[in-house]
Amino acid sequence: MLDSPLTADVPLGPYQDAPITVRSARSKNAKLHAGTTCTQLRTRDITTTQLPLNTQTIGRMCSRCAEFGQWAPPDSGLGIFLRALGGLGLLYQLQQFTAPNPDDCWEQDEVQTAANLLRAEPVEPPAAASEDDEKPEEDWEARDEAKRLWESVLSTWRGAATSLHLAQASVALFPWLVSWAEPKLAAKQQYLEVLRAQAALFVDSEGLVVAAAAAAMEEPELTGEEVAFRAIGTGTEVGVRLKALWHEWQGEAGRGWEGPSARTYLAYGPTHGIRPNRKGYAEARAAVDGLVATWENQAREAARSSAHDALQWVSVRLPEVKEDSTPPWREHGFLRDLDDWTTGVLITHLADADWAARTLTLRVPKLIADRLLSRSHHLHCEAHQDRPALAVSVPPASPIRPGIFDDTPVHGRQPLTAQHLRLLRSMRPAAADELYIVFSTDGGAEVLPLPVIEKRLARGWQCFLLAGASDLPADVIEPWVREVGPRPEGRESLWPQYPRNAHDPLFGEDLGLAQGATRAAWLGYEHENAERSLRLLAMARGVQDLRTLDGGYDDHGRSRSLPRPVWLGLLAHAEDLDLEPFEAPDADRWRSGGSGIPLGVLADVQVYTTNANPRIQGKGHSPFCPHPRERGVVAADDLLTVADLLDDDSYDWCSKCQGYAIRRLTDTQLSYYRAAHRLHDIAQELDPGRGGHDRLDTEMIIRQLRELADWRPIGEDHWYTSGARRWRRIVHELHAKAEAAGRDTP
Repeated sequence: MLDSPLTADVPLGPYQDAPITVRSARSKNAKLHAGTTCTQLRTRDITTTQLPLNTQTIGRMCSRCAEFGQWAPPDSGLGIFLRALGGLGLLYQLQQFTAPNPDDCWEQDEVQTAANLLRAEPVEPPAAASEDDEKPEEDWEARDEAKRLWESVLSTWRGAATSLHLAQASVALFPWLVSWAEPKLAAKQQYLEVLRAQAALFVDSEGLVVAAAAAAMEEPELTGEEVAFRAIGTGTEVGVRLKALWHEWQGEAGRGWEGPSARTYLAYGPTHGIRPNRKGYAEARAAVDGLVATWENQAREAARSSAHDALQWVSVRLPEVKEDSTPPWREHGFLRDLDDWTTGVLITHLADADWAARTLTLRVPKLIADRLLSRSHHLHCEAHQDRPALAVSVPPASPIRPGIFDDTPVHGRQPLTAQHLRLLRSMRPAAADELYIVFSTDGGAEVLPLPVIEKRLARGWQCFLLAGASDLPADVIEPWVREVGPRPEGRESLWPQYPRNAHDPLFGEDLGLAQGATRAAWLGYEHENAERSLRLLAMARGVQDLRTLDGGYDDHGRSRSLPRPVWLGLLAHAEDLDLEPFEAPDADRWRSGGSGIPLGVLADVQVYTTNANPRIQGKGHSPFCPHPRERGVVAADDLLTVADLLDDDSYDWCSKCQGYAIRRLTDTQLSYYRAAHRLHDIAQELDPGRGGHDRLDTEMIIRQLRELADWRPIGEDHWYTSGARRWRRIVHELHAKAEAAGRDTP
């Protein structure tokens, strides 16, 4: 791989003298490093300081950090600019595909010889050839070698075109780089044209027209009633086989530019499985061969009849370059996914190209133009009467500059645009899973995922980006990470069974925010994952409706939601929530009824489910249920409250997941939940229908009731609601029962 470090000659534009944080040894001329983990920083006595980004600072950077180092926050304007330059970015692309590779190159005469060999019809070795005759075998080996050379030329052309596109697109985003990059881009364009001319030698331009004619042919009438086909089967069987042969032939004939000899094997399809010595086999084979030859002749005749048609101008817009994040990792889109015929057309008939905009101008025969225009699902093609003028490259209206992201004070921020977010996504694919605090005049400060911001901007929304999850201060996050602690290394269960005794201090802990943070951190297997999950969790906790965090799906159908550990940090499982204390008392002595305790601060606790309406088909599922694929909360989910759960008992919940998940309880809510269960536990002990008064410790119960009488939720200085009055009434009634039970106990 070529080295592509940041060098002093690269124009920095508006980022000239921007402050960056550097690490170095305590020496006047020590190399500068982006982080303490750099392998070239071999000292424990490290100093951290800020320096202006200029020629002198770049000259002191260590080579590794100058290429791959993160000198600024990844979501800042400077961070995006440096990321676009480093790694496999602009500086690397400008060095790629500028001249033939000395270690893997070919001469022009080699290419011409290989192309002539492949364009010629292959000669089958004669059946009577002797075993000592090595000439036929040598011919086929030569063809195989020629095919490998063709694949190398084609692959290099694709790589060079992709590299030129990426380089030109990057330069267009940073206008101050245009004049500096111009000579380097010109060298890439010249070499790309050399590769295109070499690749065109392998393509039969007439064969492309024949392929277009074959693809445009209508399906013929194939009845199969002819006597010659009787060996194949009944008329219906013959018709089915011939129809399959037609579709296979048309697909093969329209796929490339090869001649009829490349498709001779297709004629064996209808007679497959029939013994050669069967009566009528030879006649059936001859009839099938004749049928295929007829189709071939029709395609060639259509191509010849269109030879005098005027050539047409067609502009082609290529798909974007994309990288698949799932194994096997590979680049696709652009030129990678095009079929052989389309690739051959682009190579042979290219007249102009704006690789930065992915727009090619072709001058093609009418049959080819018609086929290109009919294949809109592959490429975006448009016909033109005259030669279309290539668009003049215009600097973007809102290039990446200071003030877009978090590299200036808030009062100096510039409006965010869809172009900014596209660049952020291309430079940082993981940003799609990030959360951002944005401010708008209509919504105020909101926490939103990147896809949601993009959708709003497309509708004309205006906002300013305040911060991303990665921008949260380390002085706040790092102590939290240390408080949660590292994930235990042992194989024992990470999640202990919390006590069911309401008087235990840890009762209900699995519903609280602290347990949510632990789950979010421990479900990541590395320290970086734990910190990232906690940053996202900190951002998401302030979101009023978690359904707004739904980012939709990417091009591969994968949910662009928050990582699963973060959802587990936000929500608790339904089976961990016990609402019995808040249910109305039940007159049936054999059933454990509730105590009628008011919900209080628990009434508005959010409940998320896939379906809360029993009249709509389908059970309600939790966001963590395997049935809806454990995809977290999405925009189409239903939002209820705990009060709704108590008011209606007609919900149709999934028996596997209990149907819903609840928002994790705050300290105030968790303290009330624990106190309510303590009060309910006392009420059950004092229930005469349960018996056991002779075993009651009434003195302890009275002490507990006195404590609960003066109790108020954590963080509530004044508790004078109707629920508080009901609470004190229940405590008073239970206190009277306890005193009466104490008098009755001998």
